[in-house]
Amino acid sequence: MLNDNFLRQTFIKYTMHWMTAVCHNMPVRRPLGQHFLFDPNILKRIIDSSGITPEDTVLEIGPGLGTMTRLLAHYAGKVIAIEVDSRLSERLKETLSSAANVEIINADALKYPFNDISGKFKVVANIPYYITTPLLFRFLEFKERIPSMTLLMQKEVAERIVAKPGRKDYGVLSITAQLYTRPEIKFIVSRGTFSPPPRVDSALVHFEVSGEPIYKIKDERLFLKVVKTAFSQRRKTILNTLKSYAGIKEALDRAGIDPKLRPENLSIEDFIKIADALSRSF
Repeated sequence: MLNDNFLRQTFIKYTMHWMTAVCHNMPVRRPLGQHFLFDPNILKRIIDSSGITPEDTVLEIGPGLGTMTRLLAHYAGKVIAIEVDSRLSERLKETLSSAANVEIINADALKYPFNDISGKFKVVANIPYYITTPLLFRFLEFKERIPSMTLLMQKEVAERIVAKPGRKDYGVLSITAQLYTRPEIKFIVSRGTFSPPPRVDSALVHFEVSGEPIYKIKDERLFLKVVKTAFSQRRKTILNTLKSYAGIKEALDRAGIDPKLRPENLSIEDFIKIADALSRSF
């Protein structure tokens, strides 16, 4: 747990860094999704939810002014912070120079070679809204290396990630995330706790990540292809949206799936049955 004195000191340093940045004419770059979180109590809850220990290497995306970076460094063995804004990365190297276990990297997280990180690493980050979905998919490419992710993101995206069948926000993101992780929304963060405030509220999602699919699947690639095809026309029936697959009628019959159902009404297990049934046709 984080002690109040350390939180106060971190908040004071953050405020000083923010004021210095403003004085040095470093305007926030909205195209980069820069919304800085300044509430130390929220930061404390994020760190607590992540469950990091001194044995962990932690990856942070978009450290901004380094407020959470400083807290992470206090509790993790090593922190690797990737910042795409060169102005901020240079300032971070100055303000966090006393933290020997912090490495600041000026790079695009969507292109950074995560294989360069030694061993396994946990991800803890307030990620920019505009790259949330592609970044999550990128992390899943390294699922064997990432035991957990604790991500602050747009509330709407968080709800899509944990959505269940029958909900309008249930789709490819929901199924892909739940195929490899056990996601849980920990709490909601008001837009007013950020500077500048975004237009929507945020949510903290903690993911326990599995190196292999949580469900038993014969052909993982075919399964993902079927899911993406199905939701490309989500208002159509599953029979019509998958009509490009030879033998789909027979496959649905073998899987025991009603061909009149829509993709949003099918569970992960249902899609697995369809993919497994289709695999017999190839």
